[in-house]
Amino acid sequence: MGDWSLEQVREHIGTIRPLDTAAAQAAAAYLDRLTKPPGSLGKLEALAIQLAGITGEMKPVLTKKSVVVMAGDHGVCEEGVSAFPSEVTPQMVLNFLNGGAAVNVLARQAGADVQCVDIGVAVELTHERLLARNIRRGTANMAKGPAMSREEAVRSVLTGAEIAAELVRQGTQLFVTGEMGIGNTTPSAAILSVLSGRPPAETAGRGTGITDEKLLHKIQVLEQAIQINRPRADDPIDVLAKVGGLEIGGLAGLILGAAAQGRPVVIDGFISSAAAFIATAVNPAVLPYLIASHVSQESGHRLLLQELGLSPMLEMDMRLGEGTGGVLSLHLVDAACRIMQEMATFESAGVSGGAT
Repeated sequence: MGDWSLEQVREHIGTIRPLDTAAAQAAAAYLDRLTKPPGSLGKLEALAIQLAGITGEMKPVLTKKSVVVMAGDHGVCEEGVSAFPSEVTPQMVLNFLNGGAAVNVLARQAGADVQCVDIGVAVELTHERLLARNIRRGTANMAKGPAMSREEAVRSVLTGAEIAAELVRQGTQLFVTGEMGIGNTTPSAAILSVLSGRPPAETAGRGTGITDEKLLHKIQVLEQAIQINRPRADDPIDVLAKVGGLEIGGLAGLILGAAAQGRPVVIDGFISSAAAFIATAVNPAVLPYLIASHVSQESGHRLLLQELGLSPMLEMDMRLGEGTGGVLSLHLVDAACRIMQEMATFESAGVSGGAT
């Protein structure tokens, strides 16, 4: 597995089909027959058309939604880039599993399941609801060398894709990306810098709320990591191995795997978007399957969404991660579906002035 090429990774995950243009066009035409001025529901209409294209159904019903929270630790925390210690990662994983985190609360409200995956937590965890897929006990310090081997990076992506396929077999119709990993805004900023060519001074943010002094230090750590590792911008697996995180690789694989299974993916915040950037670099065909939930307060997130060409639905000044922004936006996904299913047409309502 260590020498896998991008092409081999793509082949293993499977073909990502183009969207169903006939279903998308049918949805667009139907929207114009509903009792409203054409296009007046804005992004809800664009979302309804996108969901029709993904599912192949003009009026999609997406009842089973899964939030997949990938958890991993980061050796770069040794450099003091986070306001919280690494011990918080496993503590929060148990909080997710016991239903007490913000993402659990918001997922219950939105009628979504939360699946928590240990893909790279530094300590051993056991829980009946944990998806135990640990590849290594935390990454190495990317400021001193590669975060992981190429083989581990490939395994993280393939693990994510396998989980997507597994959940689809269990009935999942839509995915939301979530993550937990103290220090993970640092590898995310590094991924954005390498794949976009932007300097770390532009891509680094405050993460969990670090001071001005710590932010300058974080930028220096990023510059050092990129200089030492020389990740290749034309090889996203190399970038992931050199500066990434296991949960970022897992989410990239989940995104690719969900798209290969024909399922839409709601992307959460900065870390999830960095994973989406890796996924689109592996296979650009994944892009039409992505739905941007919100733009977070992390400064690099807006840049990442611009790089991906995605327009976020919400701007809530959030910066928690976990999948919280993604789950919050599920109400808008439901709204787009319900507009298609429940709203009257000009003909059925006997209203004059509809499109002819």
